[in-house]
Amino acid sequence: MLARLGVPVRSSIRMATELVARATRISALTGAGISVDSGIPDFRSEGGLWRKYDPHEYATYDSFLKNPALFWTMGRELAAVLLAARPNAAHKSLAKLEEEGRLKGVITQNIDNLHQAAGSKNVIELHGNYLRTYCIECGKLYVGETVHRRVANGEIPPRCDECHGVLKSEAVLFGEPLPQDAMMKAVSLCRSTDLMLVIGTSLEIYPAAYLPELAKKSGAKVVLVTLDETPIPADIVIRGRATEVVPKVIGL
Repeated sequence: MLARLGVPVRSSIRMATELVARATRISALTGAGISVDSGIPDFRSEGGLWRKYDPHEYATYDSFLKNPALFWTMGRELAAVLLAARPNAAHKSLAKLEEEGRLKGVITQNIDNLHQAAGSKNVIELHGNYLRTYCIECGKLYVGETVHRRVANGEIPPRCDECHGVLKSEAVLFGEPLPQDAMMKAVSLCRSTDLMLVIGTSLEIYPAAYLPELAKKSGAKVVLVTLDETPIPADIVIRGRATEVVPKVIGL
């Protein structure tokens, strides 16, 4: 069943479509590649944030505590990209599969909220969500674009309107632990799935990189959709753009 570079993409898609048609407990694991066609560059790619901002200076938890203005200076540019993005065909296909009752959840490494915007309900966010912001002093939660609009208007760093504490995006920074509740939900989903669609992620970062292996150990088939070489235990590997491949695999 293994389909790699030597197998025509059309054959790989056909085999993956057959797996999707037979599966009843499908899960998806998504990374930056699913959102590229929505206008969000991979942070590490040409045009990505890490080409312009040193993540060790702008995006570690320690650097945020020392100087939150640095993060929010970068954050102003990031927000402009994320708030302009719209769900693409890959996001919408997964939402449709969930609506049909066969996709049980999406585990995402992305912070862009595009799965929810496409209509997905059970979204497990391993790295948080940029549209949720909280006060590091009193914990007040801000949801939506309000804080980012304030930052765009020059309020750097943004502060809580109740205690005047500094606000932090829920997006997980380097050196900051992943949300344990999300990780527990992701592990539970991987253990109960019969087919995992891995879309647009290089899986270079643990513990997310372990999830497809966990799904396979639990008896699931794994289909990988990627443009990159990714050493994960996939049954079918399809080299292609998520927006072109995912709708075909799902049968839309």
